Amino acid sequence: MLIGCPKEIKPQEFRVGVTPAAAQEAVAHGHQVVMQRGAGIGAGFEDSEYEAVGARIADSAEEVFAEADMIVKVKEPQAPERAMLREGQLLFTYLHLAPDPEQTKDLLASGATCIAYETVTDRNGGLPLLAPMSEVAGKLAPQVGAWTLQKANGGRGVLMGGVPGVGPAEVVVIGGGVVGTHAARVAAGMGAQVTVLDRSLPRLRYLDDVFGSVFQTRYASAGNTAEMVRRADMVIGAVLIPGAAAPKLVSRAQLSEMKTGAAIVDVAIDQGGCFETSHATTHEDPIYEVDGIMHYCVANMPGAVARTSTIALGNATLPFMLALADQGWRAACLADPHLRAGLNVHAGKLTYSAVGEALGIASVDPMKALDAA
Repeated sequence: MLIGCPKEIKPQEFRVGVTPAAAQEAVAHGHQVVMQRGAGIGAGFEDSEYEAVGARIADSAEEVFAEADMIVKVKEPQAPERAMLREGQLLFTYLHLAPDPEQTKDLLASGATCIAYETVTDRNGGLPLLAPMSEVAGKLAPQVGAWTLQKANGGRGVLMGGVPGVGPAEVVVIGGGVVGTHAARVAAGMGAQVTVLDRSLPRLRYLDDVFGSVFQTRYASAGNTAEMVRRADMVIGAVLIPGAAAPKLVSRAQLSEMKTGAAIVDVAIDQGGCFETSHATTHEDPIYEVDGIMHYCVANMPGAVARTSTIALGNATLPFMLALADQGWRAACLADPHLRAGLNVHAGKLTYSAVGEALGIASVDPMKALDAA
């Protein structure tokens, strides 16, 4: 199979879908790899590193898309990239279709087969290709939130850890999964007073057992959430429903009850965000203000630490990429129900029900799509 990796074109996105190590593995499996010139530069990988392991360098994205049987990326294809997809081609990347009807329409029209990193599962019910970026985003959230809290950025001017005689920032993390746990650990490590809200009692027990007094936990009832948001200097939204639009957990009306200059960091923005007032921003212009509350809603947070993120993502995606290349997408999905869970689009059909429900589009069972392939 010919595996193609174009350079990411989303603003301020420096990651790359294929590392030199992954290219080397693919070549060792008998596949060809074509990289767009400069695709790895943002993550610290030179073209010469890819050439040294047997990959070929193409001058343009058009050349990569025209030649490749499988396109491997990081972020969802942008409009110019979607226009280059063709019938029968395989796309393997993050998609986040639920809040993005335009992308969904274009992918359906392309006739391509699209497998989304974020809905691939594992035997424990986890999301192995989302987890590494969730870990990165979780650890980044308190860091960017602390920056947003600085007065020069419109924030309250509160130091996360306080100083002797002055209390620390109060940080509320909504969601106790991978993102929330890492965010809470880092925020607590910065000296903040941290509370994690979640609706899963087993998860709350786990957090209490493992982290003890490092941070506090509370059940995420509507009343508790409203109370904690009202008290917070920083609220980190870390709620995920796999493949579906994020639930709106904080309304605009609740902003009026928050402290002026408080910071919101919406890590769920890729799935539409979990605050009513959230809309996606970029690293170039990351924050905005609504009713006195500062919002940080960058849709590709891990892109800020591109080298760490690229290597972590590459470690996770490599076995799946090789399975798709070695077996072909249909055989690989038939053999592995966890990879099959990543199938979102095939031959003009939507194959992920949560996306269909979010966008009001009919979907088909992925097994039916496989049978028809």
